Amino acid sequence: MGVGGWNFAPWRGSFYPKGLTQAKELAYASSKLTSIEINSTFYGLQKPATFQKWHDETPDAFVFSVKAPRFVMLRKNLAETSVDRFLGSGLLNLGDKLGPINWQIDPAKSFDAKEIAAFLDMLPRKLEGRALRHAIEARHESFDNEAFFALARQREVAIVEAGDSEHPRIQARTAPFSYLRVMGTKANAPKGYAPAALRRWREHAQTLTREGDVFFYFISGAKERNPQAAMALREML
Repeated sequence: MGVGGWNFAPWRGSFYPKGLTQAKELAYASSKLTSIEINSTFYGLQKPATFQKWHDETPDAFVFSVKAPRFVMLRKNLAETSVDRFLGSGLLNLGDKLGPINWQIDPAKSFDAKEIAAFLDMLPRKLEGRALRHAIEARHESFDNEAFFALARQREVAIVEAGDSEHPRIQARTAPFSYLRVMGTKANAPKGYAPAALRRWREHAQTLTREGDVFFYFISGAKERNPQAAMALREML
């Protein structure tokens, strides 16, 4: 249960205590949440030492998900991209704290079975002997179809579920874990959502946990409220 990223100025004084240095924000956030989706990896490669630092600053049971870089995901043809440079950039320095990798597709890209099959075949089940978990975030309505589900299911790649979002909410069980990105927090709600809405998300999350691990992130929306929403839902669960 968590949020996307941890360096966000409006969280200083609302989520982060006043006076907390930026260097200590990850340690604080990871003491209140159980997971964070790293989004800086989307904008550029990180160094192995950076992944190691993030590992060392967080509690033993904490888990990161990692957003794949745009130089991989924004190619015109995903079948012609390469994932090796990203996968070799030091992800394994997160150790047991490495959770799923989120491969987010450009919202303008429509479903092409041959292209997506070729791309999914590039995602290794293991890296240097370590099992990897992959999630694919499709943001075009054409992906909401059984052919896409079958491709993901054959490779045990989770399909990211977008909640309260402008993007289509694609719900399909294709992997031994679930990955949700919920985007509807409201600035006028102290906990990001009204209590009834949080209860609905709690029920959904509880249903999914019967089938495997659940990675649940409050992303976008009224971003300044996302930590409060994550902490409130975590407490309800």
